[in-house]
Amino acid sequence: MNSMLQQMLDRYACRNAAESVNALREVMQELALLGLWRSKFFEQAAFYGGTALRIAYGLNRSSEDLDFSLLKPNSEFRLTSYAEALKNELSAFGFAVEFVAKEKNHAFNIDTAFLKGNTRILLISIGLPSSLTDKIYAQKELKIKFEIDLDPPPGFTTEVRTLLHPIPHSVRLYALPDLFAGKLHAVLCRRWLNRSKGRDWYDLVWYAAHHPAVNLNHLEQRMRYSGDYNYENSLTLETLKNLLHDAINKIELEQLRKDVILFLRDPQELQVWSKDFFRQVITLIQST
Repeated sequence: MNSMLQQMLDRYACRNAAESVNALREVMQELALLGLWRSKFFEQAAFYGGTALRIAYGLNRSSEDLDFSLLKPNSEFRLTSYAEALKNELSAFGFAVEFVAKEKNHAFNIDTAFLKGNTRILLISIGLPSSLTDKIYAQKELKIKFEIDLDPPPGFTTEVRTLLHPIPHSVRLYALPDLFAGKLHAVLCRRWLNRSKGRDWYDLVWYAAHHPAVNLNHLEQRMRYSGDYNYENSLTLETLKNLLHDAINKIELEQLRKDVILFLRDPQELQVWSKDFFRQVITLIQST
C-alpha cells in the first residue's frame, strides 16, 4: 500500500467494518480534494458544508458529501470537466472508481456528480482482512457525492487553507461565519423527507461551542434565495434566535439522533440532546 495512504488510514482506529467504510470514504474525500487542487478547481469554487468543517476544522463526525459553491454565477459550469483529474488521483492511490454525472437540476442551479466504487474491492485494496470484507454485500457501492451551487447567494467571503494529507496542498473554502450561515440555513430551511437532519443540529452545536459568530447578511441572502425570508426588514440576531426557537419546538429528537448516530464514533455525545439543550445552545450564537 502507498505509504502516504497508510499514514492517512492509521489516523483511524477502526473497530469494525462500518467504521472502516467511514474511514475509507473520508480518505477518498481527501484524495478527491487533492485532485481538484491539482486541476485548479479552487480558482473557480469554494468548499463548504459539513465535510469542509470536518476536514478543515476537525468536526467530530463523518460526512458523505462534498459541497461546493462557485465564486460567481456560471450556469455553464460542469463537474464533468474534472472527472479525469478525480479518477486519476484516486487511481494513483490504488482506488478503482468511476465518475457518474447526474442530469443538472435547472430549477435549483445545482450540478451533481458521484465517484463510485465497489465497497468490498476498495476495502480489500487497503488491506482489510477477509473476516471483515466478507461481511460486506458483494455488490455494495461506496459513493461520494459532489454538489456545486452554480448560482450562489451573495455576501460570502472565502479563505485558503493548507491541508497536509496526503501531501501539502490548499483548498479555498467559505470563511467560518459564512459556513455557519450556510448551516443555519440548512437547520431552518432544509427539509429531508419533511424532517430536519440530525447532522445539521449536531454541526450547529459545534459552531456554538467553537465559532459562534454568524454572518447574518449572508444567511439572509440565502434565505431570500430559497424563499424562506420575504420581509422588508433585515435579518437580526433576535429574529434568527426566534426562528431557531420555533424550529426547536418542531423537532423530533429521536429522528435527529437516528440521522446522525451512524456518523459518530461515540453515540454518547447525543445523550444530552433535548429541546432545552438546544435552547441553551442557541443563546451562544453571535453576529459578526
